[in-house]
Amino acid sequence: MGIVVGGGPAPGINGVISSATIEAVKQGKQVVGVRGGFKSLFRGDKKSIIKLTIDDVARIHTEGGSILRTSRDYPDKLQESFNTLMQTLRSSRVKYLITIGGDGTAFMANWIEKEAGGEIAVVHVPKTIDNDIPLPGGMPTFGYETARHLGVDLVKNIMEDARTTGRWYFVTTMGRYAGHLALGIGKAAGATLTVIPEEFGNKKISFRQVADVLEGSIIKRLCMDRDHGVAVLAEGISDRFDVEELARHEDIGKDETGRIRLSEIQLGRLMKKFVNESLLSRGIKVTIVSKTIGYELRSADPIPFDIEYTRNLGYGAVRYLLDGGTGAMIVFYEGRLKSIPFSSMAEPSTGKTRIRFVDTDSEGYKVAREYMIRLEKEDLLKDSKLKKIARSANISPSEFRKRFASVAGG
Repeated sequence: MGIVVGGGPAPGINGVISSATIEAVKQGKQVVGVRGGFKSLFRGDKKSIIKLTIDDVARIHTEGGSILRTSRDYPDKLQESFNTLMQTLRSSRVKYLITIGGDGTAFMANWIEKEAGGEIAVVHVPKTIDNDIPLPGGMPTFGYETARHLGVDLVKNIMEDARTTGRWYFVTTMGRYAGHLALGIGKAAGATLTVIPEEFGNKKISFRQVADVLEGSIIKRLCMDRDHGVAVLAEGISDRFDVEELARHEDIGKDETGRIRLSEIQLGRLMKKFVNESLLSRGIKVTIVSKTIGYELRSADPIPFDIEYTRNLGYGAVRYLLDGGTGAMIVFYEGRLKSIPFSSMAEPSTGKTRIRFVDTDSEGYKVAREYMIRLEKEDLLKDSKLKKIARSANISPSEFRKRFASVAGG
């Protein structure tokens, strides 16, 4: 039985490796781990395939990171490299394969299972701190709860610093496509506001739109005699910007799969520049500090929720394979382990796993919005409110309405 990890780290990976190895060995199987992820398999590196014993994994379930490491890789000659991957698995006598990862790893798991033609049974364990895989029952992907837990502690400290020093913080969190992590952190910490890509619909957005949301919140807080605040921004906002506009302000790096490294784009710094320029043009000086939290969350020691969760998933993956299963994702909800065929989780046109976005019509999101301080429609409709807020912005009520109407209550 082989175990391979793909994609970015997430708290709980070692929990899956540990529970899967222990159960497989108890059932009489030899277990090997692929050190270095799919990159090692693409290269045909047999030295990366190491034996795992119960002694190797018995205490790793409480530790962050991955004892097998992980990687993202998208070789130039993909089909040729994939053939090497299959040969490496076959020559290593792997008959059962557990993959641990996000959407890209699930795609590879599906491909391996199809190519193997019954020689290798494959099961996938979904993980990502982004929480953007559509698991049934609303269950989070493992690693999300730990990342949110640590993120809340960090943002709470930043909120106190903002209050103490009288400044604003723009805090960017991970979340390539969806705003679950940013919203989960911002809502639980009680941040002034959280901005996620889903609130703008499916269209491309401009720097100005996002900056106006932030500026509107700052002005409203000034109107309330509050000179400080914390805005949590989902990094996926950057994915909605026009690439040419983004390239004029940021060096755009790409990962091994060719995707833009959103975590390296200084979204907070960009928004700080735009907001400061706009405020200063009207004689308003506000201290804004930008900060990114993301890598601090990915390899943290898992909280008990994710330790227990991943023990269930690792055990379930092994039992599914040894009971004759293949070609599915293992999930846990309503107190039971269940398998979901790859085909039911994938987009028919691309074969990639569907993305779970934040539902901005849900009560969970609406509650989050109720506790944010940002411009709302009633701020522009009631003359008394409008005059007070416009005074804080150093412009006339009519100018304020014209400038901020598109982001008020949007």
